[in-house]
Amino acid sequence: MRKLYFLLPGTDGKFACGGLWAELKTVSLVQQICSADIVTYRQREKDKLFIDDLLQEKNLDDVIFVLSWGFDVAQLTAKLKQYNVVYHAHSAGYKFRLPASIPIITVSRHTMGYWGQLSPHSLIYYLPNQISNEFANLHLERDIDVLIQARKSSEYLIKDLIPALQKLCNVLVVDSYVEDLPGLFNRAKVYLYDSAEYWAQQGVSEGFGLQPLEALACGCQVFSSINSGLADYLDPGFNCYKIAGYSQEYDVQRILKVLKSSVTFNLSEQFFAEYRYENIMQRLQVILAELNEFFDHKIHHPSNIKSLTRMRVAKLLTQRIYGKVKKKYFKRL
Repeated sequence: MRKLYFLLPGTDGKFACGGLWAELKTVSLVQQICSADIVTYRQREKDKLFIDDLLQEKNLDDVIFVLSWGFDVAQLTAKLKQYNVVYHAHSAGYKFRLPASIPIITVSRHTMGYWGQLSPHSLIYYLPNQISNEFANLHLERDIDVLIQARKSSEYLIKDLIPALQKLCNVLVVDSYVEDLPGLFNRAKVYLYDSAEYWAQQGVSEGFGLQPLEALACGCQVFSSINSGLADYLDPGFNCYKIAGYSQEYDVQRILKVLKSSVTFNLSEQFFAEYRYENIMQRLQVILAELNEFFDHKIHHPSNIKSLTRMRVAKLLTQRIYGKVKKKYFKRL
C-alpha cells in the first residue's frame, strides 16, 4: 500500500480551524492502516516535511499526495500533476475543477453530490468526520440553559437573539478555545448554531458542521441552520430545531418551550454509529485499497472518457436544441 502524504499549509495557530483538526484526525486514523505523514507547504515547521524538499526525491511513484485546503487545491494540483493525488474535500464551492485522474474523498453527502455533478468521471468516496467517543451524554445536571460559540455565528444570533434570551435564561457565549468541549456540551440544555451567513460571506459551503453533531451526542437540544453539510444529519422536528425561524419572537418561544420541557432528550447510539471510530476505519480500509488499485491501473491506462467541460455542455445543449427543432420541423411535413 502506498504511503500517504497529507499536504497542509501549516499546523500552528495561524491555520487553526475545524478543517485542520479534522484533517489531523484523519491522518491519525490513516496511520493505523498504512504509512502516512504530514507535509507543510506554506511554512516550514520543525519535525515536519516541507513540500519543496520532498519533491527533490526521485522516486515518488509509490506515494499519494492528499490535498484538503480548498483555497490552495488548484495551485497544488498543477504543481503535482505528474504524481498520484487525492483531494480530501471538506467544503464545496471553491470554483476549481479536477481531472478524472484525481480521486475525491468527501466528508459529507452534500459535498459528494457537489463533486458528483462537477467531476462526474472522477472516483468519489464518502468518509464522514469522526465523532470521538468522549462526546456522549453523561446525564449530568445541566446548569447552562443556552450555549453558543461566537465564531461563525450570524449577526442575528449575536446582536438580536442572544440579548433577548439573556433577559430570560442563563446564556453562555464562548468566544475562545474550549479545552473540554464534551464537558461543556454536557452542561448545556440547548446549543445554538447558525453558520449560513458566515459561509455565504466566504463564498463556500459548510463542509460538515461537527459541533452540532457533537452537541447532539452529548444530549443537547440543538437549534441550528441547515445549510450544506449540516443537512446530512440534522432533521428539524425530529432531532433538532431550525434556528432563525421566521421571527426572533418565534425563536425565543420555541427555545423557552424546550427549556421548560421535562422530556429527556437522548438520541440512540445507533444514530451516531456512522460517525464513530469503527465505521470510519472500515470505510478507510475499503477506500485506501481502492485508491491503490486505481493508481496501479493509471500507470498503464490513460483516461479516455470525454470531460464534462463548459464547452462540451454548451455543445450538447446546442445539439439537443437542434434535435428538438429538427423533430418539430419534420412533424409539420
